Amino acid sequence: MNIRMATLLAAALALPTPLTAALPTTDTTLVTPLTLPVADTAFVTPLAEAFDAAATAYDVPRDLLVAVAYAETRLDGHRGEPSASGGYGMMHLAGPALDQAAALTSRPVEEVRKDDAANVAGGAAVLRAHADALGLDPAARKDPARWYGAVARYGNASSDAVARLYADAVYEALSAGISAVTPGGERVRVAARAVRPERGKYDGQRFAAAAVDYPGARWVAANPANYAVSNRPSSDAITKIVIHVAQGSYAGTISWFQDPAAKSSAHYVVRSSDGDVTQMVREKDRAWHAGNSTYNRASVGIEHEGFVDNATWFTETMYRSSAALTRNIADRYGIPKDRAHIIGHVEVPGADHTDPGRFWDWAKYMSYINGANPHTPESVCGAGHKVIDSAPLGSAGNVYLLYNATTGENCVATVKTSSLGTATATSAYLEVEGRDRETDAGSYAYYAGPVKAVAPGACVRWGGKADASSYDSPLEHCG
Repeated sequence: MNIRMATLLAAALALPTPLTAALPTTDTTLVTPLTLPVADTAFVTPLAEAFDAAATAYDVPRDLLVAVAYAETRLDGHRGEPSASGGYGMMHLAGPALDQAAALTSRPVEEVRKDDAANVAGGAAVLRAHADALGLDPAARKDPARWYGAVARYGNASSDAVARLYADAVYEALSAGISAVTPGGERVRVAARAVRPERGKYDGQRFAAAAVDYPGARWVAANPANYAVSNRPSSDAITKIVIHVAQGSYAGTISWFQDPAAKSSAHYVVRSSDGDVTQMVREKDRAWHAGNSTYNRASVGIEHEGFVDNATWFTETMYRSSAALTRNIADRYGIPKDRAHIIGHVEVPGADHTDPGRFWDWAKYMSYINGANPHTPESVCGAGHKVIDSAPLGSAGNVYLLYNATTGENCVATVKTSSLGTATATSAYLEVEGRDRETDAGSYAYYAGPVKAVAPGACVRWGGKADASSYDSPLEHCG
């Protein structure tokens, strides 16, 4: 074992032997921490070492432990500051779980809150305690798929359905693989792997079907203590939409709004990874989201999974999904689609919040709301391609022929100008003289293509279709 690893084990984690401290409701008697094997750690970062050490000490699959931290915080400890729901560190330890982590690792609570290595060790200890309570033996603990129930419990969700939402997010990250850079510049990696989780009692958990104001959203009711029943827009006109960042995960935010202690809520919550939308308060009712009674009466609040100081949460999918939601709300209530009426929480008078923060791309977001296609023919075909010809497809879009002078590659793309975000029949094709036609056709939300071919000394036919309008070129652009 090298000096760096030995120091990490002895000084950073200081794991007790044996581990017996626990909350009275949970059996947390664990095995004596194991000794890490000798390994070449010259290129391993301190945080990666912390995950390795904690995973080995508590016999938790290392990649699963990283996936829990990634789903919770994107590996961002936020300098020891709490999330909106009171969770600390990259493992998001909150309330009784924080106290349990401190007891299991024999570390002061303050250290578990603020020190990354101690926080990771605390999260591993709590996760292992849940595994022990579920009866996972040493052989079962080697299989990440068997940990699903422990992960679901770790999320401290408000219901089994939300617990499944939480655990599924962890296993999706584990399956997809992780390459995350922390605020301190450390990179932590998890290789993609196929994992079929054993959901057990959570397998049949689904949210109850209920009518929603926005098609495609799921309904999960906030606790009645967190909003005011009303009769908008009859009682109060809805004139604004307020954009928030939750300072927490998707499942964690949903659970928080179901906790009567929160005294806050939003009408909608949007997930980072895929733009999934959950409605928690009816639009007719007043969610307590703005910190200003006048604005609560006149607005719809939309929370977004993530933290204001970490731009990785703000994915293209989230922007597009949220923009579609905002556009739908604005159209139904006649709200102008501008920055005077679609505002950030920070812009509410008297607000003590900074969300959505400096990393929120307002220009992009507003362009999506107002129907501009975020894709250009150049972005579809890739770097080096320039438009050399184009043709309109009625009011539905345009089809473009591009050429890359460096590679000699032709490219065709059809870019929609209407029904943006909605999958409609769209196609693009390219035919090199003397060869078979290559076509990309389907139901697409923004564009069809790219269709590419190198055609030295040959003419090409090109064209495409959007909705009912089509274009077919003659043989041209020879040479």
